[in-house]
Amino acid sequence: MHWQPALQRPEEYVCGLDDIHQAIHIILRTPHGSDPHRPLFGSNLWRYIDYPIERAIPHVVRESVEAIRMWEPRCRLLKVTPTIDGEHLTLRVQWRAADGVINSTEVLWR
Repeated sequence: MHWQPALQRPEEYVCGLDDIHQAIHIILRTPHGSDPHRPLFGSNLWRYIDYPIERAIPHVVRESVEAIRMWEPRCRLLKVTPTIDGEHLTLRVQWRAADGVINSTEVLWR
């Protein structure tokens, strides 16, 4: 069984599907090179933070797909769908767990 401390709730932990949801958040919010023990861990989403949102979308989706496929082997990635709300971009990550159920994780990128 996989588990990890819950983010922003240090007295709790997450496991199962909640662990995968949290892992996806961590993968997408961690810049490459920021984990000294795993310098390739994370994503390159930070590179596109100052791009106009319409130009950033294809890069952000590609980087998200590559990072999740690389670092979260417990799920099969189905798609990453961007949603624009003004200057904010939310990524909806749809994935299938080993039990076959389709899940969705939303990550506010900017």
